[in-house]
Amino acid sequence: MVPPLEEQQEIVRRVEALFKVAAQIEERYKKAKAYVDKLTQSILAKAFRGELVPQDPNDEPASVLLERIREERAKQQRKSQTRKTKARRRQRLQNQLQIDI
Repeated sequence: MVPPLEEQQEIVRRVEALFKVAAQIEERYKKAKAYVDKLTQSILAKAFRGELVPQDPNDEPASVLLERIREERAKQQRKSQTRKTKARRRQRLQNQLQIDI
């Protein structure tokens, strides 16, 4: 059953009004997203320049901190390799002892 012509016209009017609102919301979303993208880039740029928080002149430069981190990682890696080597030697000895017995 098809509704009367007057009711059909009202349905079309309401649907068109809703499409118009949806288009306005989409446009607002696009503008907000563009703003957020610019804001994100701005925040990252300020962070890399050290402008987000007050800087302490007593803090060491980032290059010194990065070098210290590299050295610590290398030290930990050497320790880890030493442990693995010792574990392999211990396993070989255990295997040899089992064979000898």
